[in-house]
Amino acid sequence: MQTEQAQARIITAIPLSQDWGKLTKYTFDFRRRDGEWQRQSREVYDRGNGATILLYNRSKRSVILTRQFRLPLFVNDHAGFLLEAAAGLLDELDAETRIKQEAEEETGYRLERVEKVFEAWMSPGSVSEKLHFFIAEYDESRRTGNGGGLIEEGEDIEVVEMTFTDALAAIRSGEIADGKTIMLLQHLALEGVL
Repeated sequence: MQTEQAQARIITAIPLSQDWGKLTKYTFDFRRRDGEWQRQSREVYDRGNGATILLYNRSKRSVILTRQFRLPLFVNDHAGFLLEAAAGLLDELDAETRIKQEAEEETGYRLERVEKVFEAWMSPGSVSEKLHFFIAEYDESRRTGNGGGLIEEGEDIEVVEMTFTDALAAIRSGEIADGKTIMLLQHLALEGVL
């Protein structure tokens, strides 16, 4: 097992695109475990860090998910609609503040308390995004609206309440195929929350 951190030196960083996110081609020297330096190049997509949250209700043994259209799925021979936990970019806010805002925008539930459960790099081979994962309890008293996201951000989000048992079965059937959502549902199962 290697105990020293890998070392790298950036040689060039060439912007390829800067629209919704930033795509950059990096050429870099990487110091291998044997001490030799090797030149490599990779493209890195940076759209900022984000947060995701799974709302759950202990007494109903249910969760709140969202369903929305995702273009990258559609261009990869999928219908494009994905059942997932609410999520969004941090937009220069701290993760807890941002995820409370995002939860209300997408699901219609205002949350006073959220619990951060972990952080994860979702696709570290090509995407720089780190996600902050949260869970929170919900009930009807926390409902402030219908959710659905922000029209000005191009969001058209369906709010879906389902039993925890059905959500776990949806992972097995492939109906839930979003990594962050699977991780949060499995966290609830492993921790015995529901």
